[in-house]
Amino acid sequence: MRKKLFAAITAAAVSTSLTSSVNAADKQFSIEDLKDLRSSLLGVQPVKDGQNVDGNGHVDVFDMIHMRRAYVGSGDFRESVCPASEENVRYIGRNFYEKDVMWLVQSGSAAEFKVNAKTASVTLCGDSSIYNASEHQPRYAVIVDGEIIVDTTLSEKSKEITLFSGDENRIADVKVIHLSEATNGAVGISGIKALSEVAHPVIPTEKKKLNIEFIGDSITCAYGVEAADQNEPFRTTTENFMKSYAYLTAEKLNADYSAVSYSGFGIVSGYTASGDKNASSLVPPLYENVGQSRNYAVPWDFSRTQNDVIVINLGTNDATYVAKSPEDRGVEFIDGYESFLETVRRNNPQSYVICTIGIMGCTDMYPMIEEAISRYQQKTGDKRIMSYQAPVQTQADGFGADWHPSAVTQQKNAYLLADRICQVLGIESDQVGLDVAAEAEYSVRCNEENGASAATYFSDYDRSFWVNIVGGGSSDTDIQAVISGFALKKDGKYRLSFKCTSSQNSVEGNSVVVRDGDNVYYTGSFVNSGDRTPFEAEFTAPADVENAEITICIGGVDYSSVTLYDLRLEKTA
Repeated sequence: MRKKLFAAITAAAVSTSLTSSVNAADKQFSIEDLKDLRSSLLGVQPVKDGQNVDGNGHVDVFDMIHMRRAYVGSGDFRESVCPASEENVRYIGRNFYEKDVMWLVQSGSAAEFKVNAKTASVTLCGDSSIYNASEHQPRYAVIVDGEIIVDTTLSEKSKEITLFSGDENRIADVKVIHLSEATNGAVGISGIKALSEVAHPVIPTEKKKLNIEFIGDSITCAYGVEAADQNEPFRTTTENFMKSYAYLTAEKLNADYSAVSYSGFGIVSGYTASGDKNASSLVPPLYENVGQSRNYAVPWDFSRTQNDVIVINLGTNDATYVAKSPEDRGVEFIDGYESFLETVRRNNPQSYVICTIGIMGCTDMYPMIEEAISRYQQKTGDKRIMSYQAPVQTQADGFGADWHPSAVTQQKNAYLLADRICQVLGIESDQVGLDVAAEAEYSVRCNEENGASAATYFSDYDRSFWVNIVGGGSSDTDIQAVISGFALKKDGKYRLSFKCTSSQNSVEGNSVVVRDGDNVYYTGSFVNSGDRTPFEAEFTAPADVENAEITICIGGVDYSSVTLYDLRLEKTA
């Protein structure tokens, strides 16, 4: 009986192996995958995704047989060249496949794949943009297992790049990404060469569960993000999409992404120094195409990717046109924005749309965007849309080329946008990296019984809060700068920082308190002396707090002034 049972199991194993060998060959596994499957079979850990290798609906010893066979390989090493087609690589963003070349067209467009080989390389192709000046050729990066091995501009019609080489098979994750923008050319991939013993050495990486599309201008392109300061001109060599708020938001949320972004472009007018309409630099006419230039001005197939969220960050360039005649041109912008929302919704019926502006100022445009959204919603009843005004970049965070956002500003806006996306999708946000006091209210509290009085002014431009003290009272607590209206999360770790300029003469012991009514979560002191004296402290919130406040005590001296700069309350963990 036992012999018959063993024979039946063996027969089943052979049968399963024969019928499922093609599926197993299409997959790639590491020694860690084998260890994990062994642990799952022994009940040490739960079954993981991807362990049902033979595809029969349950995980058993036969999956181990298939996985081991795929891992070990045939032992016969052969060199093959795999085209960069969707059969072998995963497309990220708006790419264009033509004549056996996959073109990375838009900012951040990329190809991802796994390669199982002893030696592997990728061949890149250039279009006419290789004849641009060296600082205006398309920039790209090649990343292997998370490490950037190449970051340069493309200046050749064809270029082979070695991914890795060795004496044993290696399974590596590879990403080729276009770092500059569509208007400066595309980066092509013609094939991946592999010396391998497995039947299919190159396969696509797995898609992520969340997908976000970003529609924008130079801010989204990360124009000049790596420039030393605002005095540098535009160069593709300082444009790096991996440092844009868009890419960083997708990374934080573990999402796939797509970008449609053109520097200087707008809704009804591109950037104009004269104030005359620039109708040649508009995003709406290009949105439904892969790219702008003649080679890539082909319709984009929206059915290929269903976006969960679409972020529209446009209007900054329109402001140079609208500002010349706000009443008339503002109406034109509102109409154009509303029409563009209809276009976006027609192509993305299920997406949640988030509209924003403000990183480079132009805050006068935000009420117009709100009006366009209101009109659109009244017409359509569409509730899956919201907006927020982004905080204006500050001098403290530095500037990129031509006054564009620095890497610090881009990162801060990524934290903010990721939090907004979590809110609209009903995902719990960890708020890490977020300045939870970014939208707090600034006021002053004076003990009038002790003769304290002061006037205040808050500047959105550099986030400064000026307190002009007439009567300082008898102690520092008689005048308090109050920052209120923000929430804290239980067990959250926070870093409070600000800079202080004072006309007072080195007053020591000014207290800083974080509280919720009578509940105090942090108390400390600082020396209030000189120009932009820094303060920094860390604390942990012991409970959830809906309405916390920071009080900074600055009283005790008559006829003086105190200015607070760059106050941040950042959640660090």
